[in-house]
Amino acid sequence: MKILLAEDDAVTQTAMVKMLKKIGLSADVVGSGLEAIDAMQNRSYDVILMDVEMPKMNGLETTRVIRDRWPYRSIKIIAVTSCTQKGDRETCIQAGMDDYIPKPARREDIMAALDIYHMQ
Repeated sequence: MKILLAEDDAVTQTAMVKMLKKIGLSADVVGSGLEAIDAMQNRSYDVILMDVEMPKMNGLETTRVIRDRWPYRSIKIIAVTSCTQKGDRETCIQAGMDDYIPKPARREDIMAALDIYHMQ
């Protein structure tokens, strides 16, 4: 499974990479939406773990660009965000994201979103 982690916070990046490693997965890491789009031009990903609030281009806008630019790619985009107000999940889904995990992300939530319980 090729995973891209789009997250601007270094502490969260480190925590997510460690959590993925414990599950037996790894991820390429970028710090902004613009970097995520650049990464998509160079590699095809199965999953993008997308922060919603990032500088330069937020996760919602990044998701819309990815869906418009690569409509033929089957990419699962999962919001991993501290935006946990009523309606935030729906906003993410409307932007083209497939799932939503509130921060701090838990291992069980990531495994469920990635549908990898069968791998354990």
